[in-house]
Amino acid sequence: MDIFSILSLIGGLVLFLFGMDLMGDSLKKLAGGKLESILARLTSTRWKGFLLGLIVTAVIQSSSATTVMLVGFVNSGIMKLGQTISIIMGANIGTTVTSWLLSTADIQGTATLIKLFKPESFTPILAAIGFVMMMSKTDRRKNTGAILVGFAILMFGMETMSDSVSGLKDNEAFTNVLIMFSNPIMGILMGTAFTAIIQSSSASVGVLQALALSCMVPYSTAIPVILGQNIGTTITPIISSISGNTESRRVAMTCLYIKMIGVIIVAGVFYALHYFIGFDFMTQRAGAVGIAVVHTLFNIFSTVILIPFCSLIEKLAVTTIRGKENERETDVFDALDERFLDIPSFAVMKCRELVCDMATLSAEALRKATQLLNGFHQNTFEEIEKLEATIDKYEDKTSTYLVKVSANQISVKDSRIVTELLHCIGDIERISDHALNIAESAKEIHDKKSTFSDHAKKDIILISDAVQEILDISVRALANDDIDAAKKVEPLEQVIDRLKRKIKNGHISRLTQGDCTMELGFILSDLLTNYERISDHCSNIAVCIIEIAKDTFETHEYLSQLRSGEEAEFTQMYESYKQKYYIE
Repeated sequence: MDIFSILSLIGGLVLFLFGMDLMGDSLKKLAGGKLESILARLTSTRWKGFLLGLIVTAVIQSSSATTVMLVGFVNSGIMKLGQTISIIMGANIGTTVTSWLLSTADIQGTATLIKLFKPESFTPILAAIGFVMMMSKTDRRKNTGAILVGFAILMFGMETMSDSVSGLKDNEAFTNVLIMFSNPIMGILMGTAFTAIIQSSSASVGVLQALALSCMVPYSTAIPVILGQNIGTTITPIISSISGNTESRRVAMTCLYIKMIGVIIVAGVFYALHYFIGFDFMTQRAGAVGIAVVHTLFNIFSTVILIPFCSLIEKLAVTTIRGKENERETDVFDALDERFLDIPSFAVMKCRELVCDMATLSAEALRKATQLLNGFHQNTFEEIEKLEATIDKYEDKTSTYLVKVSANQISVKDSRIVTELLHCIGDIERISDHALNIAESAKEIHDKKSTFSDHAKKDIILISDAVQEILDISVRALANDDIDAAKKVEPLEQVIDRLKRKIKNGHISRLTQGDCTMELGFILSDLLTNYERISDHCSNIAVCIIEIAKDTFETHEYLSQLRSGEEAEFTQMYESYKQKYYIE
């Protein structure tokens, strides 16, 4: 084996890893965050969690990716440690799908039908089809095409690795190395180290399969190496958990314990039987299919043995990773976990949930501020101040995270949602500012022991009810992505503008008649301005929802069309709201 064969081996490994990464990322994008959402929510029973872990990992083809997700879920408080254990066990079996796909390279025969199932026959076709699909404008076709191209690159990389080491089959030194790894302990250590380096048991098993296609790799060497590969794959969640809290580190430790205990039990029983009985197949050549069988059987056996003891494994992880007495509690912003940036659809979904929560808090702040106008209470005023500070934190954390999400390659649908959220966040934050301004006006009235006239009180109640309704409609439209609700906002916003003008004119009339003071006039003007600004921000949110849904963002054009009377539906809703909030 010369320098060119080594370079070819390295190149094949790079192509193999790139193909696997491309295929896995595209599969996750095609799933659109649905699998991650299912994992986070539907784990009510041990067996349901096991099946979910198996299915999700079979789809994304990486148990490491699944366990890193789980670390993120637990770190952000979405899941509990106990929920993850059966999922991890299911993921261990799901990850063996890749080895079965790779085992097609071991198909033997000269018949035309058999040749068609060989990778060198069908992967060029898959690559061509995938390349054409990647030029499509739709995300679904692009991602499907990328999956096909990724699989073709993966198989080509495996074939390249196999060809590069074909000269080793008659090399005595290499044969001696393989014999050395027939020692169970040495083989397990070698498999663990190699997999820890490339951080993927699927990839390391694939490399072993490529080696087996060209060289004489006996089962006596393949079995301990495969056992070690299963331990080595736990390095990824361990690294991922370093920056997390105690619970997330316990998830990583659970992954390690499941693999290590499984290897100890299975290896102990297997080699004890081999010692007393003697398995003839141990000296036989292990093909790609045989390696896939060993990989699958190990994970099935260890899962069957360990799944009844999930609670004990949880206790073991808790005992190993002690909690810190001063460790902070999980808060809502832990959902913005850096690990979720690798699954953009799920990250976008969590951001959307937080923005909707933020809008709900703003509506609550306005409701409390309006109550203060009827009767001031210091505790309520302080609650509004806290709400406003919390909403400011929501804006800072969520907008920063959304920018990070948008820096990744995301689907057109997710890109639209990110655009919508970034536009809405600022308006929602400003609404809370205006709610606080209204509360401060109520405090000023209380401190100065002032009182509005009965007519002014009636006007304030009317416009505050209208503004509370427009905000509630906007929040509902945002939370449910409800276009019909969003269309109700602009007509009501026009009515609120009308209310403001009418109330101001009424105040001026009362002022000239001496029924109201100039000082109260300034306070009333501030209240009206804040109510009007809130309705303006609601209009911005509603227009954003409508225009993003239409895949345009011509805000001024949309509003000008409405106000010019071109929309009969708008006119009808405007008249309805004008009657509801009628003022003389």
